[in-house]
Amino acid sequence: MILLHKHNLHAILLALGLPVAAAYADNVDVSTIPQRDTVQLTIYNSEDLTLVRETRHITFSKGDNPLQFSWVNTLIDPTSVDLRFQTHAQELDILDTTFPHDKPQMLYWNVKSDFNGSAVVEISYFTSGITWAADYVCVADTAEERMSFDGFVRITNNSGEDYENAQVRLVVGEINLVERIADLARRGLVSQEASEQLRLGARVRKLEKRARGYIYADMAGGMEDAARAPKAIVKEGLSEYFIFTIEGTETIANTWSKRLRLFQGASVPFQIKYRYRPAEYGDQLVRLYILRNDEASSLGESPLPDGVVRLFRDNGRDGLSFLTAYSSKYVPIGQEIELNLGPDPQVIHERLRLRSWRDDFWFRSRKGKTYFSPTKGHQIRQDFPVAGWDDHEQRVERIRNYRDKPIEVEIRLSFQGHVVFTSELDPKLHDYRSPQFSAQIKPAERKDLGYEVTYHQGINRKQDDVTLKKPD
Repeated sequence: MILLHKHNLHAILLALGLPVAAAYADNVDVSTIPQRDTVQLTIYNSEDLTLVRETRHITFSKGDNPLQFSWVNTLIDPTSVDLRFQTHAQELDILDTTFPHDKPQMLYWNVKSDFNGSAVVEISYFTSGITWAADYVCVADTAEERMSFDGFVRITNNSGEDYENAQVRLVVGEINLVERIADLARRGLVSQEASEQLRLGARVRKLEKRARGYIYADMAGGMEDAARAPKAIVKEGLSEYFIFTIEGTETIANTWSKRLRLFQGASVPFQIKYRYRPAEYGDQLVRLYILRNDEASSLGESPLPDGVVRLFRDNGRDGLSFLTAYSSKYVPIGQEIELNLGPDPQVIHERLRLRSWRDDFWFRSRKGKTYFSPTKGHQIRQDFPVAGWDDHEQRVERIRNYRDKPIEVEIRLSFQGHVVFTSELDPKLHDYRSPQFSAQIKPAERKDLGYEVTYHQGINRKQDDVTLKKPD
């Protein structure tokens, strides 16, 4: 909160959502409480950090005008409080900033005015305790070909401050803070360095840029225009950040949560695939709805933040069947979206090992400098130790499809060491050690997807990757 007084003739209290009684000072007569003209919240969810920018009209008297700011019972970062003049900037100047030792959650600005009248000021600061979380509701049609895909965001305010008619911006991205804002606010302390900087008239905005190492949120347009806009979400990308701006204004009351629509995907096409990827899904074949965050899918205007996905299906009887709920990761624009339904009891997957053997042995001489192989015609003594060999396995991925539609199955396997993967299934390498292949399985069909794996061991191992090979 801020108090303005001049020779005890008048005082104007700027309340930042705090109890008025907490801001009273000695020898100050409070005459009016000006309302906020605008307030903007930019919420950096990854660090529990919110930049608050608000404007108010203050009446100044010619001469010195003390302004008092207090952050009692809030999570405001005291080192970040900044005052700027939006109008009459050439006629107003901050002479100094002081921190009374007997009032650790308060500061004073001494403003020199060259005129009598009203001016618009902007007060900005960081606070913690305001967070947001995304969630998504997806409803697939009966034919499992298209779905509605709706995104929502829930904003929770535990900052100790009420923000009425606030423009809200949500930032997706990582920032680097030297100290946590919440820790500074709870201590209610201003470091000696920060205090000296403020007393010398340095802008806290510059101090924060240098100390916290991130770009200030001067990225949006004017708050006045946004306050008159209809309710919607505006998305904009900036470097490593992405900003969702909720147009219009919202009241974000302390200790309350508010749920808002993030976006709406009216009819999104998707495919059904079955995937076996032990590293991602565990040792099971899972059923997936596959779609993309792009324009072709009626999405793609923005990345999708982390959030909880709830998936339903139209059961064709004026009702919905619940399929799954899980926490999704951040999805960039253009990236594939996987909605995991888990194992399908109508599609059975078995892993069978048909045969295994060893060959291509090499032996080391007793002196350990010469290697011999019986397959190369060398004579092997009984006391020569084995130095290298190959392990072979013939395997089958057996799929049984009991559904009334054909399915697409994708198998991805990972191997350690020097491996040769031999198959007629036209495999591809997902990475240097992960072969991948696909197959179509007809309704009521059983299909065996066979391959051979050769592990080069000992001195036979020359590298650490997988080589693909066609059968001889």
